[in-house]
Amino acid sequence: MRHPTRYGAIAFTAPVAERQKATGSINWYGRMRAQEGDPGLPDELDTRVTALIRATDSFFIATVTPSGWPYIQHRGGPPGFVHVPNPTTIALADYSGNQQFVTVGNLDENDRVALFFIDYPTRTRVKVYGRAEVVERADDPDLIARLLTTPDGVGTAGCDRAFVVHVEALDRNCTKNIPPKYGEARMQESLTLARKGLQEEIELLRSRNAELEREITRLRLHNDDDGQPW
Repeated sequence: MRHPTRYGAIAFTAPVAERQKATGSINWYGRMRAQEGDPGLPDELDTRVTALIRATDSFFIATVTPSGWPYIQHRGGPPGFVHVPNPTTIALADYSGNQQFVTVGNLDENDRVALFFIDYPTRTRVKVYGRAEVVERADDPDLIARLLTTPDGVGTAGCDRAFVVHVEALDRNCTKNIPPKYGEARMQESLTLARKGLQEEIELLRSRNAELEREITRLRLHNDDDGQPW
């Protein structure tokens, strides 16, 4: 049975609840809404969500402009570029981009963020609400160095700052309408497995062909020795 959650307190506002009532989904999601103004404790990242975030090479971050417009920005890097130092914190180096600084500027005014992670092979998606702290390299160069370190080694990408997101709430969606997609490494692995049986058959045919060629050569030499025409 579902109970009030921080995600429900943030996402399921009065207008949202009215929409849910119209479709009947309020019977399910209404239990997640805050009771008597109590938003509950911040959510924590469980092991499954943590593994998805740490493995990602791509996600989206949404901020809000001072005039109230939402702004969504893609962030990408090598697997492991998004760190989860503890169950309530997500951190990453802010690799240099197009120098528009819309995300960073928005955070200077409003620290609220929404992060969207999706893993296409497993059709898993996670939404995270949080408050982001912008840490400049000059203020904490050691933090930048740690966040540039991934399982593949220390990154060399340009980076002047980091984002440290303090998790408020999260929600895992169902897999409905997520198309399965695969990265290059997964495709190569699948192709290798698919070709394994065929490759074994090819090697067997090559071996059999070599045996036949040796037999033909033996018979030709035998006939030559007997003075018989081939």
